[in-house]
Amino acid sequence: MLLFTVIAVAVDTSEKTDDFVKANLTTRQIIMDYYLGFVPFIWSLLFPLFVFIAVIFFTSKLAARSEVVAVLASGVSFNRFLKPYIIGGILLASFLWVGSRYWIPKANGIRSDFQSRYIDKNDPTKNRVIGDCDRCFYRRIDTNTYMGMKMYDTASKSAGIFFMEKVKKNEVVYNLRGNPLIWDNGIKKWKLCNAVERIVDSMKETIRKYDTLVLDIKLKPFELRNDMYLKDRLTTPELIQFIHQEEMRGTEGLSTLKVERYRRTATSFTVLLLTIIGAVIASRKTRGGSGMHLAMGIVIAATFIISDRFSTVFATKGNFPPILAAWLPNIFFIGVAYWLYRKAPK
Repeated sequence: MLLFTVIAVAVDTSEKTDDFVKANLTTRQIIMDYYLGFVPFIWSLLFPLFVFIAVIFFTSKLAARSEVVAVLASGVSFNRFLKPYIIGGILLASFLWVGSRYWIPKANGIRSDFQSRYIDKNDPTKNRVIGDCDRCFYRRIDTNTYMGMKMYDTASKSAGIFFMEKVKKNEVVYNLRGNPLIWDNGIKKWKLCNAVERIVDSMKETIRKYDTLVLDIKLKPFELRNDMYLKDRLTTPELIQFIHQEEMRGTEGLSTLKVERYRRTATSFTVLLLTIIGAVIASRKTRGGSGMHLAMGIVIAATFIISDRFSTVFATKGNFPPILAAWLPNIFFIGVAYWLYRKAPK
């Protein structure tokens, strides 16, 4: 973990040196405000690989010294030989499971805040305005109600233009427009100035005008943000609640959030799975020694990562079920682990 951390920090620093200099940041600020969150992020990302390599190195040394042969020759079954690995894998998997649910999202919050404040603002690919709409939001409030706003300012919690519509049987029955829209911290509600309200039925249209209209809508200022790091910074209970809330509103495009939710558990199981695979592979004494075992391990790890990426893309860009996308690599490698177990000398 320390070795990979040094390499990751060195590579990341070389890529972001210009951004650090432009932001005029001190070394302490860079360490405390960025790398304090970046290092746990790297650990969580590569933790299954760390465990896998450690198991291969350790077990390969045993096999090279014929200690595995001696253990099995003394009458100990291969299942008993794997028992300490399974116990250790469960402990490490539990550690990662708790960390990915609660601790890692807190670290990701530190990293993403720094990234969006100092790094992304200089990246034109992450600050593009879609069409002619600057800081626009369109939300579904409930089953029949839709709202939109333009030129929303997160600092003042206000928007330049606001509209809201209610639809019934594919027909607009209510329309509200006005500007500006302001969040009132005192009453914790939105206030719409220069509001024009239209109520439409089958026979007539009623128009009302208000200098100020208090809106009772289920939408808070913190929800109005285009946060590409949202799924990383939310703890798992918060992520589940957020997904449920967006589903109630009818929001589409939640596959990325759902994949992240299921992956946090799936990745923890991956630790146990790779522990068993590593122990089975490295327990066989080969002429190539640790090098041969490590080469086989790298091939398996690379195959696992590629399959994980493919399943994620299919889930986020297609109609692949998110839970299956998160667990498909594990399901496949359960079969690989069983095949290697059956082939292992006992």
